[in-house]
Amino acid sequence: MSEQQNQSIKLTKADRLKVFWRHQYLQAAWNFERMQNVGFAYSLIPAIKKLYKDDKDEQREALKRHLEFYNTHPYVSAPVLGVTLTLEEERANGKAIDNAAIQGVKIGMMGPLAGVGDPIFWGTLRPVLGAFAASLALTGSWLGPLFFFLAWNIIRMLFLWYTQELGYIQGGNITDNLGGGLMKKLTQGASVLGMFIMGVLVPRWTSMNFPIVLSQVDVAKDEMVDFSGIAEAANKGILSGDQLREFYHSLSSGMSIDPMKTVTLQGTLDDLLPGIAPLLLTLFVVWLLRKKVNPITIILGLFVVGTIAYVLGIMA
Repeated sequence: MSEQQNQSIKLTKADRLKVFWRHQYLQAAWNFERMQNVGFAYSLIPAIKKLYKDDKDEQREALKRHLEFYNTHPYVSAPVLGVTLTLEEERANGKAIDNAAIQGVKIGMMGPLAGVGDPIFWGTLRPVLGAFAASLALTGSWLGPLFFFLAWNIIRMLFLWYTQELGYIQGGNITDNLGGGLMKKLTQGASVLGMFIMGVLVPRWTSMNFPIVLSQVDVAKDEMVDFSGIAEAANKGILSGDQLREFYHSLSSGMSIDPMKTVTLQGTLDDLLPGIAPLLLTLFVVWLLRKKVNPITIILGLFVVGTIAYVLGIMA
């Protein structure tokens, strides 16, 4: 250990890349007792071997301290890993950093970061990419699943690498940012963005139609398109451009082509707020999920209710 203190040991980019690639398997050995601890320790092995290459006891000690309890969102674990690399590097170079200090930094970071990963990745990025890929797939394009696979993994890998580097460069200073409200702002911003995007997608992907007739009234003669003149001219073969323009103008101005005006429930809802029925259904499903109702039960319930409503003529 004294030789290591006299000569500074530095983790190179190649060393950090080895750690980065191993970090992809963070949850491969997930367990109920200490959760992600095995994956975290496995990720650090290349760094530990270099930092304590002449001291097997230190290597064993390093592995033992990183086999303690560890759990956070698998993607935002990267900055924790980067900070840990810095602390281990400083310890290997003789700085007075004990096991409790390293474990304390990990525990202090993994809590706030865990609350950021879900709204950013599961609540915002994944639904947005999935919706776009689904729109491509619905057109019959094979690019849909390919786009999702490539976009998701490219973004994930870039995020993991650059946040690991950020943690490594910032070291222990990154904990000041975590305590300064940055994580709370990121979480709130991601939640708002996710809700906004889902609100846009709801009427696009959820179709509901209520054809129930509320009323029928006679349309005034001056509010109807006059077919008599254009039909007579067409029969005689003397239909002019002016007559066609007048006919088109009547249609585009909203004049009726039927003698009866039918008011449906769907038309009334669209006049109030287009897409209000899918929005209310989505909010109801969200409420059920918050009440811990099983998603399979919700899906089966929607299927049964939709089928009954279609048979009774309530929905089409």
